[in-house]
Amino acid sequence: MWWGLGRLIFGLWVEIVWFFYLCDMKRTMILLLMWLGVSAGAALPKSLPLPPCGPDRVSDYPAIPLEGVQGVTGSSLEDIQQDSLLIVFWNVENFFDYHSPSRPQYWTSGRFYAKCDGIAKTLLRIADHYGRLPDAVGFAEVENGFVLRQLNTQTALRKLDYRIVHYESPDHRGIDCALLCRSSTIPLRDSAPKHVPDSAGGVMATRDILLAEFDSLAILVNHHPSQIGDDSSGRTRARARLQALTDSLRAAGRARVLAVGDFNEDLWNNGGGTLKYNGHWEKIDGHFAEGFARVREDIFADPVLLEPDSAFGGQKPRRTFVGPRYRGGISDHLPIVILVYF
Repeated sequence: MWWGLGRLIFGLWVEIVWFFYLCDMKRTMILLLMWLGVSAGAALPKSLPLPPCGPDRVSDYPAIPLEGVQGVTGSSLEDIQQDSLLIVFWNVENFFDYHSPSRPQYWTSGRFYAKCDGIAKTLLRIADHYGRLPDAVGFAEVENGFVLRQLNTQTALRKLDYRIVHYESPDHRGIDCALLCRSSTIPLRDSAPKHVPDSAGGVMATRDILLAEFDSLAILVNHHPSQIGDDSSGRTRARARLQALTDSLRAAGRARVLAVGDFNEDLWNNGGGTLKYNGHWEKIDGHFAEGFARVREDIFADPVLLEPDSAFGGQKPRRTFVGPRYRGGISDHLPIVILVYF
């Protein structure tokens, strides 16, 4: 009986923490937790840490360059206008379904759900930093709809109104692009996968470009092919396909188009970096925008997403796996945060 009552009180405590975490009502939360502590007594675990909230989390998890992270950019907080949207893109590196027959033996359900939880908490830390939830989140390297449904329903995101946009693509690794979008801020009007043609006029065995259309803009989520040796023709065809889609949308009357993604090459040459390769930061994740009054992009260099780089010095993104060795991180890429102003 007492064990059941303790579990009930503890479950209520967790729900209250998450509610006030999202609503940023720190004073009221503390009062409620004090009341719960007095009422429940020993039923609550005394060593359970209270997660920081509100402005405290901004200082705990700054989205700014860290010492040793050369060239990673970030901007100070500013007043975010109402006529703007907050868009995130993140290559979440091999976000596979643990049910897949082809999954590695070391990819377990526990590790899968730990990665789901880490992605969701990072999105909430982004919300803390910018004072609002992302209106849309683009992903690269997700395997299927199950992965996205678990992320959306089995983490802190379940309390929010994100809708999944995803299609299976012909990629030979079985990975796709996807999008989460908030129904309350940018309701989805239409979506479609856009194949990348190969040299023979067929469909290239790579990730489709994901098109999502809203009232105020269209978003194109990309993950372009990697260069194989000296052959960059696949990437060239993907860029040409993206340009054709953008031109078609603009010609059809779509005033604003935002392309986000992992373009697998540094097209910006601005010294920042989202991925570290052989000791050098590369900016291969980014955006292209048309029709907006202003666009700002930051790299979210959260300390939780990084670890010391023992081989080259400084820091690097903390991956989920390095070969078969489990590292407990999320990705070899850092997420980018884009503010678009109308």
